[in-house]
Amino acid sequence: MKKIVRTVCQGCHPECGVLVQVEDGKVTNIEGDPKHPFSRGAICQKGREYYKFIYHPDRVKYPLKRAGNRGEGRWEKISWEQALTEIAAKVTAIKDNYGPLSNGVMHGTGPRASTPAARLLANALGTPNVVSVDLHICMVPAKVGDILTFGESITLESGPDYLASKCILVCGANPLVSHLPRGIDILEAKQKHQTKLIVIDPRLTTLASKADLWLQIRPGTDGALILALINVIISENLYDKEFVDKWCHGFDKLSSRVKEYTPEKAEKITWVPADKIKAAARMYATIKPASLHQRVAVNQNISSTQTSRALAILIALTGNIDVPGGNLFPTPMKGFIPESPYEIDREIDDKRIGSKEYPLISGPEAPWKFVHGALSIEAMLTDKPYPFKSLFCFGGNPVMVMPDTKKVWEALQKLDLFVVLDFFITPSGELADYILPAATWLERDDLCHFQYTNLIVARQKAVEPLFECWDDTKIVLELVKKIPWAEKKIMPWNSSDERNNYRVKGMGITFDDLKEKGYLPVSPQYKKYEESGFRTPTGKVELYSTIFEKHGYDPLPTYKEPPESPLSSPELMNEYPLILITGARYMEYYHSQGHHIPSLRKHVSYPEVEVHPDTAKKEKLKDGDWIWLETPQVKRERVRFKVKVTSGIDPRVVNAAHAWWYPEKPAPEHGCFESNINVVLTDDPPRETICGSVPMRGTLCKIYKE
Repeated sequence: MKKIVRTVCQGCHPECGVLVQVEDGKVTNIEGDPKHPFSRGAICQKGREYYKFIYHPDRVKYPLKRAGNRGEGRWEKISWEQALTEIAAKVTAIKDNYGPLSNGVMHGTGPRASTPAARLLANALGTPNVVSVDLHICMVPAKVGDILTFGESITLESGPDYLASKCILVCGANPLVSHLPRGIDILEAKQKHQTKLIVIDPRLTTLASKADLWLQIRPGTDGALILALINVIISENLYDKEFVDKWCHGFDKLSSRVKEYTPEKAEKITWVPADKIKAAARMYATIKPASLHQRVAVNQNISSTQTSRALAILIALTGNIDVPGGNLFPTPMKGFIPESPYEIDREIDDKRIGSKEYPLISGPEAPWKFVHGALSIEAMLTDKPYPFKSLFCFGGNPVMVMPDTKKVWEALQKLDLFVVLDFFITPSGELADYILPAATWLERDDLCHFQYTNLIVARQKAVEPLFECWDDTKIVLELVKKIPWAEKKIMPWNSSDERNNYRVKGMGITFDDLKEKGYLPVSPQYKKYEESGFRTPTGKVELYSTIFEKHGYDPLPTYKEPPESPLSSPELMNEYPLILITGARYMEYYHSQGHHIPSLRKHVSYPEVEVHPDTAKKEKLKDGDWIWLETPQVKRERVRFKVKVTSGIDPRVVNAAHAWWYPEKPAPEHGCFESNINVVLTDDPPRETICGSVPMRGTLCKIYKE
């Protein structure tokens, strides 16, 4: 028997619509869904081949308990009853001995519904400690910058209205690889409407090669460039005076601040010629409507949040907020509950690790409440500010994706209880006491709305969960039933099905109704701020941030030079003459995920470092050579990569792959210390002061032949 199931891929972020072919109860093919309003048939390699994940022989199929010492790579199969009973008893013992705050949860970057399940468990356990492995270098600086400027986040994937834009500015992003539907939208706008495209990127990506203006920037200096763009727009009176006068707070102060960031000064900092800076500013400001997109490269430097603020201000100055072809606020779906209503009790909200250090990401008033990953590692190692003794890891691989790999490895081994929910045994999973088999997106029902501005979509299971795999929400619900003291009042439902129905009940439909419809769009509304203003303290776009001022941060966007760079530490250039960037995306992989799949691995078989031909010649390297890479951040460590010679990068810059491990190599390490760039990078200070970002792009390194 053959059937086609219309659902939504979650192999990475974009939530592309897909058609899943099922024959005799087994998934045999996945194709893009041309009727999906957002992705319109787009699908990448990993989405097309995702069914190979669920049938892979190494998949975690049953609950596993550590046999022997932690990290020995020995496991015994146990029942769900035994696993949940034992875990509940150990969590209870930790709570009794150290208090509830000593229990914590961690989530990854979103390969399944891990974040809401992690928060649900944290609230049930009475702990505010929800740790993100990477949000401080992923999306949170952008979200904080947007929300504290506009009251909404509109510069990531779901904000730009590309198909109606006449000009598009992309900064620190490569959506043709990282968010394929959005990249396709940009190319379609360019092809059909002759939309102008400006790309700010140190690498000549496919998108950059299509740009009308490619600004090949020195990594880590985006803030200086954006302030120079603002300088030109204000000094040449290219801003939208009517919008600024009526809807912006602090224009005069901003105008005074950016006077020092002339294009000529920015050229010396950024390597971008002053005439190109002027041309980009004029193009973005005068060709309307215009949209703007930023992504993780902006957030992986020492000026992350202030750079995001400057990008948000560009949108405001040009009046491209919530207009067709600009950057759109989401149009709410009446009656829809975006997430389940569970919030941590106020009396412990300010006891979250990092609440005092980073109040705008970890404090009670933070728009996105989570524990900075590095501070959680310090707490595990030092018991400060209080003991951190248990960790439930949902869909994350901290050993691979957090900086200072060996420090993370040491910290996880000190936990009294470490539980991992995952599809495979990763290097992080090898350190666990229990590994619980999680269901993939092909095996569960869910609601999708995160990437869309005016749309919700049903993700419906194509097959029942294989073996003894459970979805994350079911795992949490069943575990909490085993914990007498857990706060069950926060759960207004008893199953994943009830949760899905709860979220759409206010719309007058059931989840089955939504599955039958497939997609439920709402007509976008524009200039919604004209009715109620902006959700900021002044009710306006805050060019001068009153919230930053309240917390002692610079209320105006500013630029800070990376701590290790040609300008801030020229003496280091003698030993470390190259600028390092890392974290660039591959279509085949999603961070550390995908290395198990032979059909994906054959395209990118080894960890690559991109090197310019001139640099390769100087170092006597050729394509395919293995090299060692070192940084001044973590001395006495080095990692190995295979050279990929390319002219699409500056001779002074190299680009190294991230999160690389070898599933085929022996447990427990699986080669996690061999070619993982995070071995030679650190999360230690100096950090960006607002969100705690660290310079993953823009630090120094050296390479030499193996």
